[in-house]
Amino acid sequence: MTQNSELKTPIPYGRQHITEADIAAVVETLQSDFLTQGPKVAEFEQAFARYVGAKYAVAVSNGTAALHLCALALGVNEETRVITTPITFVASANCIRYCGGTVEFADIDPKTALLDVANVRAMLESKPKGYYHGLIPVDFAGAPVNLEDFRKLADEFGLWIIEDACHAPGGYFTDSKGNKQLCGNGAYADLAIFSFHPVKHIATGEGGMITTNDEKLYQELLKLRTHGITRDPALLEENHGGWYMEMQELGYNYRIPDMLCALGLSQLSRADEGLARRKQIALQYDEAFRNYEGIEVLGTDAAALSSDGETGHAYHLYVIKVQDRKGLYDFLREHNIFAQVHYIPAHTMPYYRNLGYKKGDFPEAELYYSQCLSLPMYPTLTSEEQEFVIAKVKEFVK
Repeated sequence: MTQNSELKTPIPYGRQHITEADIAAVVETLQSDFLTQGPKVAEFEQAFARYVGAKYAVAVSNGTAALHLCALALGVNEETRVITTPITFVASANCIRYCGGTVEFADIDPKTALLDVANVRAMLESKPKGYYHGLIPVDFAGAPVNLEDFRKLADEFGLWIIEDACHAPGGYFTDSKGNKQLCGNGAYADLAIFSFHPVKHIATGEGGMITTNDEKLYQELLKLRTHGITRDPALLEENHGGWYMEMQELGYNYRIPDMLCALGLSQLSRADEGLARRKQIALQYDEAFRNYEGIEVLGTDAAALSSDGETGHAYHLYVIKVQDRKGLYDFLREHNIFAQVHYIPAHTMPYYRNLGYKKGDFPEAELYYSQCLSLPMYPTLTSEEQEFVIAKVKEFVK
């Protein structure tokens, strides 16, 4: 490989991949009778539910809306207390605050940066049963949380679970019986959510999805997504005719348009191909940085490895840890490599500090943040570009 002396085309940490087939799918819908509330929404929902192995799926305007609707459907209110991780995008916590509930954080497992089940248990045992109401574990970077372990906790302490699987469509962990449990399949979580932001595995520009196996929650989500309104004759308190609808509770306009669902369907059709390419890129990074002094690769949960050695990691991100993270970040940008940091611990944000949190509360999360850097990871990253990234990382660290 040439040193590609100073690549003229920037290499971002993530990038959408829009094909001619994607464009054609959107154009076809634009030329149809429905731009919103049409057939493509249900088609996308059904296809996505099959993809993750869940009974039901509800498409919404974005991942944050998905989280908010989950909290509403579960009855979160001012008396609700929920535990989540500080290493996540703030929406994972904010959704509880939208409903007036209290968010409490638990520290991470330093090997994986996932919510640490032992820390969560310690928090639960420190209070009487009933003090906490729910958990929001996050499949951070695409590493699947072992939800079997969290389900045991939830059952013991009477909690619900929202799985934030925005980073992990197609990911899975292997349960104690040797079964692959796909992220979002509803086997252990009450609800799961996904995002279709451009840097995610499936891109619709903006968009999100909720999956569940609970029919009652599913029906509630359908109403909440559309102003709390239903047209279902079986659910109406009165029925004046074919035009009649009822607003039965306070809901939101969190609908997603048909053209975005058409794009989502097209993207979903090659999701496995994109995931396979992400795993190839991760393997190349693994080989380059294995035992390389000064670089630590963020590990994966052991439960993400099946008996045949295949990883269930979905690799939304590829994260390394270095001592001089700021120096490496700046050095890479000088060479047109736009690595990123995921995430600033949520409890250190001014909003959460104003609620009583402070730096030092979660030392593992804060140590992780001081060292982490997400390297370019997306299916259209070329081998030459990746070799250039690897070379520049090693050049700086060396």
